[in-house]
Amino acid sequence: MANKLYHGAAYYPELWDEKVMEEDIKLMKEAGINVARMGEFAWHTMEPEEGKIDISFFVNVINKLYENGIETVMCTPTPTPPIWFTHNHPERMYVNHEGKVMGHGSRQHACTNNRYFRKKANEITEHMAKAVGSLPGVIGWQIDNEFKCHVSECMCETCLELWHQWLEERYETIEQLNEAWGTKIWSEYYHSFEQVPQPGPAPFLHNSSLSTMYRQFSMEKIAEFSDSQAEIIRQYSDAPITHNSNVPFSVDNERLFEKLDFASFDTYATQENKASYLMNCDLWRNFKKGRDFWIMETSTSNAASLESYASPHANGYLRAEAIVSYALGGEAFCYWLWRQQRAGCEQPHGSVISAWGKPTVGFQSVLDVEEMRKKVEPFMVETKPKKADIAITYSDQAKAFFQTEPHQQMDFRSLVTNFYNHFVSLGIHRDMIPEKGSLQDYKLLFTPFLPYISDEYRKQAVDFVNSGGTWIVGPLSGGRTKEHTVHTNAALGKLEEIAGIEALYTYPMDGTGSVGHAFGERAPLGLWSTVFEYDEKTVVGTIAGGNSDGKAFMTESKVGKGKIVHVGSLPVGEEGDSLIRKIIDHYATETEVSVRTDVTSGTIVAPRIDDDGKQSWVIVNMDGQGGSVTIPKDAMDVLTKEKVSAERLDIGPYEYRIISF
Repeated sequence: MANKLYHGAAYYPELWDEKVMEEDIKLMKEAGINVARMGEFAWHTMEPEEGKIDISFFVNVINKLYENGIETVMCTPTPTPPIWFTHNHPERMYVNHEGKVMGHGSRQHACTNNRYFRKKANEITEHMAKAVGSLPGVIGWQIDNEFKCHVSECMCETCLELWHQWLEERYETIEQLNEAWGTKIWSEYYHSFEQVPQPGPAPFLHNSSLSTMYRQFSMEKIAEFSDSQAEIIRQYSDAPITHNSNVPFSVDNERLFEKLDFASFDTYATQENKASYLMNCDLWRNFKKGRDFWIMETSTSNAASLESYASPHANGYLRAEAIVSYALGGEAFCYWLWRQQRAGCEQPHGSVISAWGKPTVGFQSVLDVEEMRKKVEPFMVETKPKKADIAITYSDQAKAFFQTEPHQQMDFRSLVTNFYNHFVSLGIHRDMIPEKGSLQDYKLLFTPFLPYISDEYRKQAVDFVNSGGTWIVGPLSGGRTKEHTVHTNAALGKLEEIAGIEALYTYPMDGTGSVGHAFGERAPLGLWSTVFEYDEKTVVGTIAGGNSDGKAFMTESKVGKGKIVHVGSLPVGEEGDSLIRKIIDHYATETEVSVRTDVTSGTIVAPRIDDDGKQSWVIVNMDGQGGSVTIPKDAMDVLTKEKVSAERLDIGPYEYRIISF
């Protein structure tokens, strides 16, 4: 890929005639679209009859786009197998948890583990790679589309067989599986791997180990499918490969991107949920270190399907989204979709151009994005996001644990997003990092909502603490084993021994009247909680009232040159939000976190740095209310070349400024 910023859209030329295509190219150039993504739903166009594969249509489209200055990300079409694959073949289809077999239509209706599916997917991918892999217009590849967006774990016979193989590889003997899962409970004991069921229909709940391990099995298998597609493409193309994913999908994104070249995601977060948008940028920046991420899909105005629609963006918000993504490490900002679909289930979805070829309500916003892109591109390509002092661990494995054990229907994504948003509101620059992410050069590590803390993660975190870092564990972290069982040596396992603390009880504090006191603030405590013995040497947060009056919900232990802090319960409500921010601010101040500002709520600062160490701030208002931030020393506006004094700087609604120090 070139050293530039991309501004793109999903394009479906197979749905339109040549006259419309000519019109589309003309309008794309007017809108500043310099990259198109296509092919992900076009298996029928490429192979209308089984074995009759012809990619020439897309070869011609790619060449025509390239002649007009528009490059292509080519997708494998595997999310939508044609009717010849599915008709009269229920054994090839996805089966849900209730045992319902999917029929033809929509997408993701086939089981990606089905052996014949894999064979045909490999064939079409190889034909594509041979046909377009060497074309100069192809700058990247996307495998499939939004893995496990509409489906989760498949329960078909193929998956059952693979499940048994996976279990045998993991546990080696059925006796070791029985011991790990505690299967004497409810007479669940198995005598062979072939007897272990899938977590399908049952009168009540399945064993936690069975459910969580099956989720992990499914995550691994979809990543293996992605790996196999990438391996084929690399035989014929040097262009980098990605997949467009997101947090809610039933995948392990860290594992998925492990063998891909760059990370990309789709986002349809509304303006009111900008924290989710920002969190994705901070997370995807860290899935492939040293490689910019792509926003592969977002709406120009509103997301919609036949069943529902979201509110459209306010005028100005799309540009704010775009510059924030570029500033936080994005190389591309792309829309779904270019031309409104005239048929199918997503007709109401926002687009750049209407089905009848006229600008949509979002078109002017697209022009505004392009105007901004051209202005900021020289700065963005010469700088990179400044590394944060604070890391927050994100884990899709943890998501699987919460899906099995959601307590009071707790949603992992919401828990993490709400926690993350406190850092944004405090003006603290932050990295969301995957479990295996390096902790080098961070000052402060947060590990919230991680039920199982692996030996590898714990060792890396303790090494980080021994070297002088502060590790804040919890809430809802460390209480489960690798097999999703309860520790038998201590509530939090080895963590208690390392930190020199004792957890007394774990129970739900909701509605008990328990109030947490820490750092001069107080707030109700809730959710599943861990209570610690009161010890003057370690306690920093105490409990008043409820079932554990006088005990501790928060401890602090000196370990090596650093500290381990345990937060055993989640402060809730408005007072809880205030206390969480106080905890974050206290340790950020104590560890001398410097990559932070006093920016007002609704406005963000994205710090960047060039090769010589010169720092800049990209300041963007995202709530349409305007905001302000203190400029710490005299600086320069990168775009206007005007001097900026060391004082409070006002930012207008959806305005952006780039300030260099």
